[in-house]
Amino acid sequence: MAFEFWKLHRGAAVICLVITLTSAYSQTRQQPQVKIPAGTSSEPNNTPTIVVAPDQDYRIGPRDVIEVRIEDATELSNTYQVNADGTFLMPYLKRVKAQDKTPEELAKFIGDSLRDRYLKDPQVLVVVKQYYSHTFFIQGSVRKPGVYQMEGHPSLLTLVTVAGGLAENHGSTAFIIHQVKNKKGDSPADAATPSPVAAKPDQTAASSEEEAAEFTLRTVNISGLFKGRFDQNAYVDPGDIVNIPQADVFFVAGEVNAPGSFPLSDGTTLRQAIALSQGTTLNASMGNGVIFRQDLATGKRQEIAVDIGAVMKGRNEDVAIFANDIVIVPNSRAKTIGNSILKAFGMGAAQRGIRPY
Repeated sequence: MAFEFWKLHRGAAVICLVITLTSAYSQTRQQPQVKIPAGTSSEPNNTPTIVVAPDQDYRIGPRDVIEVRIEDATELSNTYQVNADGTFLMPYLKRVKAQDKTPEELAKFIGDSLRDRYLKDPQVLVVVKQYYSHTFFIQGSVRKPGVYQMEGHPSLLTLVTVAGGLAENHGSTAFIIHQVKNKKGDSPADAATPSPVAAKPDQTAASSEEEAAEFTLRTVNISGLFKGRFDQNAYVDPGDIVNIPQADVFFVAGEVNAPGSFPLSDGTTLRQAIALSQGTTLNASMGNGVIFRQDLATGKRQEIAVDIGAVMKGRNEDVAIFANDIVIVPNSRAKTIGNSILKAFGMGAAQRGIRPY
C-alpha cells in the first residue's frame, strides 16, 4: 500500500516538474522574429519605387537631379538638375549631355573631358539623387497605389503588376490620363513633375494668361485584359496617371430570396440581377417591379416601372442595369394571404396525416 502511494506521488511530482520547466523555457526562449516584406501593405506608396529591368542600368533623363563628385576638385563637385533638353551646365565643361547615359557612363564622360586639361587623373562619381524622368502614377483599386519610376514605356499590365495587382473591389475599366501640352510648350514629363527647387515667396503660383494643361483620356477594359484579351493592353508614358476605380454596385430589395448589393459588370441586365438575388419569392408581385435610378444630369431619382415576370419569361425586352440602381420587387398582398392560407392548410393536413389536396 505504501509502495502504491509513493508511485502516485512520484508521478504527480514528475508532471509538476515538466510543467514548470516547460513554462520557464517558453518565457526565456527567444521568440522567432517574423519579417514583413516591405511594400506588402495596402497603404499608398508615397516613396517612389524604382523598377529597372534586370539586364539594364538606370539611364538619366530630363528633370533628374544628379550629384557629381570629383576628387581634388570641390569647385566642380555639385548637385545639378538635368534640363528638359537632357543637359546640365557644369563649370569648365559648360553644357554636358546627361540624357540616356547611366551614372557610370556620365562619370566616365566627365572624367575623360577633364583628363589632361583640368586634372591629370580625375576620379569622378555620379549619383542620381532624385528620379523624375520615368515617373508613373497609379491609384485606385490596386494593392500598392503610388508613384513608380520605371524604364522606358511600360505596359498597363506591367504597371498594375508592379503595383501589387488588382484589389478585390476593382472595377472593370482603367482610365489613363495623359498630358498633351500646355501654353509654354512643356513636355508632359516636365509639367507632371515639379522642380525640386522651392519657389520664392514673391513668385506667384500661376499667371492669369497661362492656360491650363490639356489632357487626353484613354479607357481600357481591365477585366478583359487580365482574362487574356491582350489587345486591351496599352502602353503608358512617363507622367501618365492610371486610375482604376472601385467596382460599381446595384441593389435588389423586396421579395427576393437574397436581397443586397451586387457588383455591376458590363452588360448587367434585370434578368441577371434577379438571378444574382436567387430569384423571387412566392409572395412577389412580378408585374409591379420598380427600378429607382438617379439621373446624373439633374440629380433627380427616376422610378422606372417594369414587368419582372414578363422579362423573366422573355415576353418583354430585358432592361439594362446601371450603377447604383435599386431594383424593388414588391409584395403581393393577395399572394401573401393565399400563401398563408395554403401554409396553414398544409400544416393542419400534415398534423392529421392526410395530403393537403
